[in-house]
Amino acid sequence: MIDLTGLDTRPAQTWGSMRLVPLVRREPIEDLRLHAKVYGDEPSAVFLPDKTVYTSYVPHAFVASWTDDGSPAAAYGTQLGQPLRHMCIRTRRRMARRVDKNRLRFLPLHLAVEGFLALHFGGPVIAWEEWSRQAIAHGLSARAEDAYTGAEVRGLDDALKVFEIYPGQCGLLLYAGDTLASAFVVPHPEDYRALHPTLIRDLYGELVYEYALFYPARDFPAVIDETTVSSLADLRAQALLREREWAGFHDSVMAARLLQAPVHVEEVYRLGRFTLSRFLPAFERKSENHIGETITDGDGQLAYLKTFRLSEAQSRRGHLLSKLAEHGWSLPETAAALGTDTAALGLRLERAGFGHLLRQDVLDGYRKAVNGNRRTRRGGGTSPPA
Repeated sequence: MIDLTGLDTRPAQTWGSMRLVPLVRREPIEDLRLHAKVYGDEPSAVFLPDKTVYTSYVPHAFVASWTDDGSPAAAYGTQLGQPLRHMCIRTRRRMARRVDKNRLRFLPLHLAVEGFLALHFGGPVIAWEEWSRQAIAHGLSARAEDAYTGAEVRGLDDALKVFEIYPGQCGLLLYAGDTLASAFVVPHPEDYRALHPTLIRDLYGELVYEYALFYPARDFPAVIDETTVSSLADLRAQALLREREWAGFHDSVMAARLLQAPVHVEEVYRLGRFTLSRFLPAFERKSENHIGETITDGDGQLAYLKTFRLSEAQSRRGHLLSKLAEHGWSLPETAAALGTDTAALGLRLERAGFGHLLRQDVLDGYRKAVNGNRRTRRGGGTSPPA
């Protein structure tokens, strides 16, 4: 699970449908620092070690600087210049690449999204008769998922402009219509101040985009019983109590699913005493599912976090792929585990966008069988009286 020890929740700020919950670090991490390298608006192609290519809109990279002896590291500064106006394709080598002895450049969120796209990418390991030649020869290639930039999320730009940054703030939990959209944590308050504007260029899921259009954020007023207050000290104590109550409610209810999110964790790179990793959720149905990446120290303390909330359709695809892989890509065994029949599972795969992996004659047979069952159910029973 994600451990937010050392980070304290502060009162939320709302703007329209946006709720921004600040996270304040008790002790800044001095020997790891982050800054952004801005690329612009052109799409990027990243060549990966397994000879696949990841193509996306990559507005910026993060560069992590660290020291080996625990002494303070320096951030090189962040520049958010005007995006490039011409259209071209930038090519990059790897999601995470060392650019100096103690400096690593990585693509924030894309590291996590690429891990989701690579989920069981190889396809069937046994040539079951239901799968097409394409599925057996090429697996899931090519996979694609949709996302929105922060500039497309209604109200986010204004919310980030009016947001009050707390002293010592090192993170933010972003909600749209009280639905958790994204989490962002950095090692040092100066890093957060520099990287706060990059949230408008980040990627956000379909659910967040829709909730920002239709669901306003609700206020949670703090009510103080006047009979308990007879001095400024009493008022201050009551205010601190309400702040702690809010933090407890937020961490145990609103952010609970995020904190329990990681199920599959993959180590990506070692940065001295720190480790860069990415994680995938359990892909539970009708539940929050977050992918993301972390940097943690040897004791598990969180230095960096960035997450992406999957849509219901994306969670369904992850759920189906995980179940297929768990049962060796055998459709009958997977269908039994899901409590359905093989024909219904085949059509579920088609609706999820994986229909091209099945042989067309097999898919047609599944469709005929399901439609035949429906006609049988409609035609059965006792005839009505004349």
